[in-house]
Amino acid sequence: MQAQYLLLVIALLFFSSLTAAKEPLFIDEHTADKVELTSQLYIAQFDDLSNITQVAASSPFQWQAYDPKEMRGIAKKTYWIKFSLTQQAREPREMSLSLANPHLDYIEFYHFNGSTLLNQFQAGDSFPFSKRPILSTQLLYSFNSKQGDTHHFYLRIKTSGTSSLPITLWASDAYYQDAERHSILYGFQIGILMAIGIFSLLIAVTSHSFSYSYYAGYVLSITLFVASLHGLAFRFLWPEWPRMQEFALPALLSLSIMFAFLFSEKVMHLKYHNQAMLRFCRVSAAMSVLLLFIGLLLDYSTALTLNIYAVMLSSVMLMYMSLAQAFKGNKLAKLFAIGWAGMMLGALLSGAIYLGFLHWDLQAKTPFMVGLSIEVIFMAALLAIRYNDERLAKLQIQQDALLQAKKAQEIKEEALRIEARGSEKLAKMVQERTLELEIALRELNEANQKLTEQTRVDSLTGVKNRASFDKRILAEGRISRRQQTPLSILMLDIDRFKLINDSHGHLAGDQALRVIADNLKEILKRPTDLVSRFGGEEFAIILPNTDKIGAQQVAETIRKVISELPISWGGNKIPLTVSIGVSSEIITSEEHTTLLLEQADKALYQAKNDGRNRVKLYCPDQD
Repeated sequence: MQAQYLLLVIALLFFSSLTAAKEPLFIDEHTADKVELTSQLYIAQFDDLSNITQVAASSPFQWQAYDPKEMRGIAKKTYWIKFSLTQQAREPREMSLSLANPHLDYIEFYHFNGSTLLNQFQAGDSFPFSKRPILSTQLLYSFNSKQGDTHHFYLRIKTSGTSSLPITLWASDAYYQDAERHSILYGFQIGILMAIGIFSLLIAVTSHSFSYSYYAGYVLSITLFVASLHGLAFRFLWPEWPRMQEFALPALLSLSIMFAFLFSEKVMHLKYHNQAMLRFCRVSAAMSVLLLFIGLLLDYSTALTLNIYAVMLSSVMLMYMSLAQAFKGNKLAKLFAIGWAGMMLGALLSGAIYLGFLHWDLQAKTPFMVGLSIEVIFMAALLAIRYNDERLAKLQIQQDALLQAKKAQEIKEEALRIEARGSEKLAKMVQERTLELEIALRELNEANQKLTEQTRVDSLTGVKNRASFDKRILAEGRISRRQQTPLSILMLDIDRFKLINDSHGHLAGDQALRVIADNLKEILKRPTDLVSRFGGEEFAIILPNTDKIGAQQVAETIRKVISELPISWGGNKIPLTVSIGVSSEIITSEEHTTLLLEQADKALYQAKNDGRNRVKLYCPDQD
């Protein structure tokens, strides 16, 4: 008997707590101008055939307190919301309700005073913007209230995106003041993004720069995404096309990811620093375009969820690539990494909130907007630094050209003065020049005679031998010194050649040398280029009139071709790779050619130490 009595007391306490929880919000003279109503909301689910009469007459036990944490995530949802307000203040009031989620698809709104239905309407992204009761990016509803009024509000919500319901009760004047502040903030933010995007686009058009083109595309697509996120794009760009709301956010996210990868590729010079990262950026950009078209075929919630995961993954990958390049000494990658850190953190936090992994008491878009602001500022600074570097380089080229023109003018004037001194001195100079030419021709003839006396071709590989190389490098060094053109030397060594001889025999090693020599002759097309067997498994290549960049490209081509050669011996495949050292300079003296050869050998040694199968350009740090 006592147990039954105890259960009865517990039940009475439980039902009394439910009744107390459902008391309406009382409004008096001390009520603030802004009241968050989340704690006053109650949620319930009825079948699609239920009407407002059935919902209003439903049992209180069919409703439960609204929990914002349970409404996180992106999915299709249909539910009813209700809340009540009672005015105790003596003075009549004009109040407004705002629902600060501009991406709800369908809203049925009912307003009762007591049991009297005062107003009802339908709104949301499924209707043209002009159908809203008050033209505002948020759902806004104004009403008058006097002492003793009890207002009941019922909202039927259908949405396939985020289901958050930040409903706020305002004194009407306070709402419009707050809306004005937010309008200024949003306008300032979008205006800065638009200005940066248009400025970058103009620079891209005038300079024909892909970097600025991709950055302009990234900033402008992000600007349109931010405008859509705030509901401004629906209000001002496509107010009569509600269908655009289903595709805007996923499509703009896909475009932003595409432009972000293409811009990252250019700004970090991945073409010259990391071919694997270059290919990854291009594949990711292509996948973003594919995701854009797939999103047009999927429902809104699925497309948006896929794009949020894509943004989170892309931000992490771009951060990894920028850090990897920054640690290798890439100056622009360091700035890119600093700027992208804010974007990555904001994207991860906002994505986690949107997807329901985090339950923080703030709007899901806030971390993304903060990270975006940091990222855009640093990216603009990065482009400004790059633009300044390019400007200084062009200025230096112009100064060098002016200096050369000045020297040419001085030489011309000097020649005119020499000519004016008389034909006798001119004749003497001609005789001296003729004598020098005769001496040079005599030396050349002697050199040719000596060359013909020696065996110039390596008998095993069919390329020039060491003696031919020594003669040729001296001749090319003189040409480089006289014409002031760069001379490049490539030192090539077969990786683990001793292992090939030990594993397959010396005949297999000889075959490998012949195959490499044949491929080197096919790769080097210019008649002035020279391939020679320098000794053992080493080859030396002379590239006249070739700068560092060209020499690296030739070396990389050779390395790649050899690594892909299908060499086999006795039915066994022989893996074959080479390491290449590169040195390139304008020769200034006879001894300089020997120094150039030593530098290429040091670069080859460094390539071996760094793991083989790579190209290494000589730099003074290697000394």
